[in-house]
This record gives sequence, C-alpha cells and structure tokens, in this order.
Amino acid sequence: MRYITFILLLLTLFACNKDEEKESTAPVAKKEKVIKEFGFVLNNFKVVNDTIKSGDTFGGILQSQGFDVTQVHNITQAIRDSFNLRDIRIGKPYTLLKNKQHPDSLQVFIYQPDRLSYYVVDLRDSIARAYKKTRPITIKRRTIAAEIDGSLAETINKAGASPALTHELSEIYAWSIDFFKLQKGDKFAVTINERFISDSIYGGLESIEAAYFETKGDKKYAFPFKQDENSKRFDYYDEEGKVLKSMFLKAPLKFSRISSRFSPRRFHPVQKRWKAHNGTDYAAPTGTPIMTTANGVVERAGYTAGNGNYVKVKHNSTYSTQYLHMSKIKVRTGQRVQQGDVIGLVGSTGLATGPHVCYRFWKNGVQVDALKQKLPSSQPMESKYKPRFMAQMAPLKKELDSISNITFK
Repeated sequence: MRYITFILLLLTLFACNKDEEKESTAPVAKKEKVIKEFGFVLNNFKVVNDTIKSGDTFGGILQSQGFDVTQVHNITQAIRDSFNLRDIRIGKPYTLLKNKQHPDSLQVFIYQPDRLSYYVVDLRDSIARAYKKTRPITIKRRTIAAEIDGSLAETINKAGASPALTHELSEIYAWSIDFFKLQKGDKFAVTINERFISDSIYGGLESIEAAYFETKGDKKYAFPFKQDENSKRFDYYDEEGKVLKSMFLKAPLKFSRISSRFSPRRFHPVQKRWKAHNGTDYAAPTGTPIMTTANGVVERAGYTAGNGNYVKVKHNSTYSTQYLHMSKIKVRTGQRVQQGDVIGLVGSTGLATGPHVCYRFWKNGVQVDALKQKLPSSQPMESKYKPRFMAQMAPLKKELDSISNITFK
C-alpha cells in the first residue's frame, strides 16, 4: 500500500509539472510597438502616406476625403495665415491621419516641404488650425581617411560621405592641388561635422574642421581660421599658418582632364600641321561651366574663326588669361569679374574637334605655360593671430595624423 501511494504521488507531481510547462510555453501576446512621428502616436490612427501629384491641391485632397466645398472654404480661411497653400509642390510627401473607428474621417493633414520641416493641419476641432514644426538637428563629428580609388567623388562616395564634401574639398584646395592630376594611391583625410535629422536621417555636410591631401608624398594641410573672431568669413591655412588661397585657381574647370598641354610644337588636329600650342586644353562635356581663374576685367568677349567664342580677362598689369571655344559667353566686355565666376560654357566652336576649353595665360604680355607658373598667394595671416591659430590647429593636425597612420599602414 505504501508503494502504491508513492507511485500515485509521483504521477501527480509529473502531471503538475506538465501543466506548468504548458502554461510557461503558451504564446505571449506581443506588445504593439509605439510609433511616434510629427508629434502624434501613429498607432492611434489609420495612416495614409502619399505624394503631391500634378493637379493636386489642398482643397482637392480634402474634397476627396469627404469634405464639401463650404467646409474646404472654411478650413482654408482658418489656416491661411499659418500655411501658404500655394507652396504645395508636386512630388512632396504628405500624410493623412484618419480616425481608426471611422476610417473615412480625416483628422490630421501633414505636408512635408523638405526633410527638415513639416506643416500640420489639425481638423479634429470645429475650427481647423495649422502650424509648422522643424525636426531636431543633431551634429555628429567624424574623421574620414582614404586612398584615392577612381575619382575623388567616387572615393568619398565609398566612404559614405555627402557628395557636397567633394565640392567643398575642391574649393578648399582649388589653389594648391590640381585635381586633374590625382592618381590612384594618393591619400586624404578630413574631419567633418554632419547633420542628422531626428538623430537618424542624414541631413548633409555641416562643416569641415581640418583636412589634408597627400600627393606624391607631399602633404597639404587645410585648417579653417577666422583672423577676426567676430567675422562670418574664414580662410583656410596650412599647418604653418600660410594661406591656401592663391591669386589664381589651378584650372578654369572644377573637374575634367587635360587633353593637350602647352607646347612649342604640336600637330594641330584640325589644320593638320605642326605649330605651337600656346595654351592648356581641358576636355569636358558641352555646357560645363568655365570659371575665370582670378579677379579682373573682361578685356574682350567675342568670336573669331580660330578661337570660336572666347573671353579674355585682364587681371592686373602683369597677368591676363583667355578662354576659347565656348558654346556660350556669359559676360560682356568691360565687366568686372571675381575669381570663380562663370564666364562661359564649354563648347567646340572655332578650330576644335570636340568640346573643351583652351586656357591661355599671359605674363608681362608673353604667353606662358600656366601649369609651370609660380603664382602669388592671397593676403597672409597677420602675425598677431598666429599663436591663436597654432593652438587651434595643433590638436586637429594630431588627430588627422593619428587616424591616417592607422588607416594607411
């Protein structure tokens, strides 16, 4: 009898454990993830996302949601001082928040003119109201170090940075690096600040703190610095405090390739004879902007059978430059131009076999090879600002050097 009682007790315990196991393995209902956006808990609404299409208007969208003409008029009158309805553009996203219990009842209309801001039209009360909100911006800092693989733009894209960084670096080094001569294996490092919308959406390049390029073993540093701390304007200087900006840009185009160099004897592709080529040819697609390489006054802008559409700029009593074969001239004779101004567009007018700009350079009235000139720099840093610059620059340079040493070993 004692044994029978023991066995029954074991069976009871086993059955209880089974029941507990069933209870513990029973599926647990997952909590719905709370989604917040535009200042609303989206879980509380039926959400419809769409984009503005050709012919769409705010009133038309409301009418498609069941509002009559009188209601649309009253709503637009109520919000006209807070939301300019004429600013609605094709392709821009909008969101409709509808009542979950009554899906045909529109409660909120949200329009996004850009990634940073949005308009809310709240229709839940008897009188509609509208307001604009701006998403929070976070600035994140990082340093990129890379070897050139393909073009600078391709290398920066592979590093996951904004295309704007390519433009900014080409602007910073326009006076000291010939980007047409970059080769595979050249190196650069740059410390940047980037914008993030709502801490997650990439919002683009904010600023550059420091940079260097290494070409053929020669490092060229760049550090932004304001001599006047209250000024909005700053220039870029190297590690010794020498200004990078020169009187002349290295080239009249931002990105292209040199198709023919200055030469005392070259076989002319159109005239089919040997003659001097007193300029540097930069091949680029038709319509590419051509920039004046320095400040000056347009001495001549016109057309000849050989030069095609051309512009000549007098910079001072020593230097002049000329730009040939334009598809279109963008300046007039006597006009004052600033370094980097677009003076024309690349073309193939005159004696040219394809689209390019022939860049000619005069020094003291004699045509010379622009690529071999040692050209004057802009105004240097005043000595009284040098200690502050060196203190600001030193830790940035150390950071660039440390990450580049790790990356390129």
